[in-house]
Amino acid sequence: MTADARFWDRIAPKYANAPIRDLDAYRYTLERTRSYLKDSDRVLELGCGTGSTAIALAASAAEITATDLSEGMLKVGQERAWNAAASNVEFRCCGVLDAPEGPFDAVMAFNLLHLLPDLEAALASIAAKLPAGGLFISKTPCLGEARGSWKYWMYSIAIPLMRLAGKAPGHVDFLDIRTLEAAVQRAGFEIIETGNYPADTPGRYLVARRR
Repeated sequence: MTADARFWDRIAPKYANAPIRDLDAYRYTLERTRSYLKDSDRVLELGCGTGSTAIALAASAAEITATDLSEGMLKVGQERAWNAAASNVEFRCCGVLDAPEGPFDAVMAFNLLHLLPDLEAALASIAAKLPAGGLFISKTPCLGEARGSWKYWMYSIAIPLMRLAGKAPGHVDFLDIRTLEAAVQRAGFEIIETGNYPADTPGRYLVARRR
């Protein structure tokens, strides 16, 4: 088990009970994502956490394979899927690079890309799971957009201290929007929609089509 898996296992009960920070932004993210899914689609979600998003989108796809490093998170997700009668959601314990090969009609990654130590390798792996025309749908906190502000200074001090205290994962990338979108394009995608939900220290929503 990796250090990151142990971290997410440890915080799974608290994470599962925490309220969604910006409910309006989350609901709008779900709304936009539903608009791209078809009821015949096979969908892969990477870094699914406790499965809330996969379960919320279950009725919009034929099947969703929801993956995460943390068995503790997945255990919560399996219980929630059972309670929601979301029988087309399957949970698997794995990382991005060893996730099921597919092919899938869409791959989703919400609040994940900034936590990956090798973004280029992750995006190449995602692209390989999609046929031409397949969709990559993601949302990523772009902490780098705060550069030059008191928020950036706060993040740059607080996150390493939290990591030392065991309260943050092992890698947090201070991505900015330009860097993120350039990496997605280099991986063989055409970006077809973007937005910031929430706008403050943006959660960059991005939909890209495999070329």
